[in-house]
Amino acid sequence: MSLADRLARAITLAGPISLAQFMGAANAHYYATRDPLGARGDFTTAPEISQMFGELIGLGLADLWDRAGRPDARYVEFGPGRGTLAADALRSMAAAGCTPPVHFVETSPTLREQQAARVPHAQWAVDLVGIPEDGALLVVANEFFDALPIRQLVRTADGWRERLVACQDTLFLPIVGDRGFDPIIPPHLRDAPVGSVLETAPAAVAIMRGLARRIVAQGGCAIVIDYGYAGPAIGDTLQAVRGHDFVNPYDDPGEQDLTAHVDLATLAEAARAEDAVAHGPVDQGALLTALGIDARTAALAKARPERADGLRTDRDRLVEADQMGTLFKAIAITAPGWPVPAGFA
Repeated sequence: MSLADRLARAITLAGPISLAQFMGAANAHYYATRDPLGARGDFTTAPEISQMFGELIGLGLADLWDRAGRPDARYVEFGPGRGTLAADALRSMAAAGCTPPVHFVETSPTLREQQAARVPHAQWAVDLVGIPEDGALLVVANEFFDALPIRQLVRTADGWRERLVACQDTLFLPIVGDRGFDPIIPPHLRDAPVGSVLETAPAAVAIMRGLARRIVAQGGCAIVIDYGYAGPAIGDTLQAVRGHDFVNPYDDPGEQDLTAHVDLATLAEAARAEDAVAHGPVDQGALLTALGIDARTAALAKARPERADGLRTDRDRLVEADQMGTLFKAIAITAPGWPVPAGFA
């Protein structure tokens, strides 16, 4: 039985489900059954655009590790895709003398195969519990939080209600529930116009709080990069991508990538609640510029003149405001007493 059939049966028997349940089930199936990246997949991430992205993130971590006194450390990546970012980051970290053990938080067997081909010495875990509790943590999460389930609250004439997913035959569609949620809406948003949508991400907050606790206890830093905003704020950002085109997020659950913009300010506050130090958000373009992407572009172009135009195009795609430069943002989470990561001062 397909995932769509299983969800339709569950909704028929028990009634509408939350958007978080629908999104969680859809993405779990989607990522477990395919490699979604690249021209043949559904979308392309920054590490797949250029080696410079991973190299600069790695150099930023190595610089921080050096300024922190070169402690014993572990490289940890959440949702490492094909392992491209890790391979590039670890190569540049090694050049700076930082060669930590590597741990990937990944549940997809398909993607684990890709990661093993690029980083053969990696170890895998399904969540943070599987990461050893000794050594400082040097953590990267690039386009990880956007795929975690969200809840949506909708302002109606009768107050704030949760968006649910119903099913008619094999057609999934959003509806509004009848339970009130006004008390949990931030006061400055409660009187938003009818039709306004507020998104929350309980799973993302829980993961961030757990990660922050570990960083406070063990030392280290986490760099989180995703497309997002500083909220809480009004807006429906749920989207689905298939074959590099936007599609209806309620169609074909499990066969397309469901994501939502990440409230990076709320993640930063979640980390502070665990006594971690949060830096940012900063724009991806500003971060990569501070880490030296222009110098790296020039160096690669000098070594490979025939690639110079392509390298500049890749640089622009990562940095410029009309491309990924301002849509994608970053925060850094550090243990108390650790230096400020480069690009976040």
